[in-house]
Amino acid sequence: MSDNLITSLPEIPYATPRLASAREHLVRAADHLWRVQDQREHVLGHLRIVADPLGLRYRAERLHLATGVFRVVGEFWRADDAVAALRYS
Repeated sequence: MSDNLITSLPEIPYATPRLASAREHLVRAADHLWRVQDQREHVLGHLRIVADPLGLRYRAERLHLATGVFRVVGEFWRADDAVAALRYS
C-alpha cells in the first residue's frame, strides 16, 4: 500500500454532479467547475470539485466582478450542500 496522498485532480473532466433539488441546475464552465443557475437562469454562484486527502470536496464560490477573483463560500462533502449554501447566502 502507498502512503501518497492525492493533492491535485487529474486533468480529465468529471461528470456533472447530480442535484437532489430541481430548484437549481449546473452548467459546465470548466473541467472541474460548474455555474449554479436557478430556474430563471440567474447565476447563483459556482460549484468546483477540489481534491482532499479524504476524497473529493465540493466548493461553493462566487465570482467577485470588481477583482475577477472567486471568493469561497464554503467546502462541503455533498454537492447539494454546496448549492444550498449558494442559495441561502
